[in-house]
Amino acid sequence: MSHLMIFGAGYSGKAIARALQGKMDRISGTTRGEDNISTLQCLAIAPFIFDGETLNEDLRSELRGVTHLVQSIAPGASGDPLLRLCHGDLKSLMPQLRWAAYLSTVGVYGNHDGDWVDEETPCRPVSVRSKERVAAEEAWETAATEAGVALCVLRLSGIYGPGRNGLVNLDKGTARRLVKKDQVFNRIRVEDIGAATAFLIEKNASGIFNVTDDEPAPPQDVVTFAADLMGVEPPEEQSFKTAELSNMARSFYGENKRVSNRKLTELGFRFAYPDYRHSLRQLWQDEVWRDE
Repeated sequence: MSHLMIFGAGYSGKAIARALQGKMDRISGTTRGEDNISTLQCLAIAPFIFDGETLNEDLRSELRGVTHLVQSIAPGASGDPLLRLCHGDLKSLMPQLRWAAYLSTVGVYGNHDGDWVDEETPCRPVSVRSKERVAAEEAWETAATEAGVALCVLRLSGIYGPGRNGLVNLDKGTARRLVKKDQVFNRIRVEDIGAATAFLIEKNASGIFNVTDDEPAPPQDVVTFAADLMGVEPPEEQSFKTAELSNMARSFYGENKRVSNRKLTELGFRFAYPDYRHSLRQLWQDEVWRDE
């Protein structure tokens, strides 16, 4: 019996569950709040509360039958919450575990002044959160090796999709066209995260994979393209230097790189949404851009 557990069944976690419905005998997922339980149930995800601090008995009992794990909860200063609670011994909680995925970020690469990076590029994270991700990746690799479990580390770029995209931001009036010379970002459609995870499970793959689109692009170009689709005027361009930004938002612009997905595509995976133009056009034309 195959049993998938998604720690942190949020935006990406729910997309992974959708991609694996019918391919797993059972899918479970955790959420921090009672208000998300009905949403998970509607997606045929057995819901469990996890606050990041303790594992209740219902959750511990569920974990004993888990064969496949996706961990999407961000680490903190004290490390990965699941590894901390099992003291790095995955089989103590999940004796039947065969395969695991850890959802990380392309932020671990740090800044490369717009150059291309791939999975062989050394990590040189800049922000605290990216440094915590590197430490968590290493902890998961150690734990998986000790447990004899295949592990995929999925390094994700900027996640978007139904309900979370430039069309929504324009509709809400929150879209901005910030311009920083030569700045580019990669993106990833949430459904492609789900499809890539299902593909890697089918392959029983292990290793690090960049899960990202084909076209790193200036962020202001994406806003302009979305506005053209909607037939509205894009917001005025703003200089990054003088724009009012949170420290977190400003830190994103301190990292400039082009992220390659060649390793995943050479394994045989095909992205349904390989660039932002194709993706935003589908969201708009199929009228699925508003709602998750």
